[in-house]
Amino acid sequence: MKITLERKDNDFHFEAKNDNGNVVHIDNTSTGKDSYEGVSPMNLVLMSVGSCSSIDIIHILKKQRQEITGYRVEVEGERKPEKEAKPFKHIHTRVFLEGDIDPEKAKRAAQLSFEKYCSVSITFEASVKITYEVVLNNEKL
Repeated sequence: MKITLERKDNDFHFEAKNDNGNVVHIDNTSTGKDSYEGVSPMNLVLMSVGSCSSIDIIHILKKQRQEITGYRVEVEGERKPEKEAKPFKHIHTRVFLEGDIDPEKAKRAAQLSFEKYCSVSITFEASVKITYEVVLNNEKL
């Protein structure tokens, strides 16, 4: 796995590419500018947690022949000052599922993702508290 990062302006706008040529734009969103050309590195961390767990959860539920008609995830991060940096102290994910899905299977899919399969969450588990909740058809499980 390899990522290349190329500076795109005279400031902090970068274009990150993976081995397949897929692109993500990254910018420093703490400068107070009116607009940015990409997301911040810390936003990318939250996006990574959300997308990694989403892939797992959907994969698990599809294998169990559950009918997913809607899927959305919200990821919030709480940061703490630590020397000059502000790493995440806590990341909380809300998984919103719609469809003909067994509630126990939905809860179990999320548990398996966050506790066993999601490489991103597991990468951070020693230093960041990661929690999650599942909402199925507008009801919290």
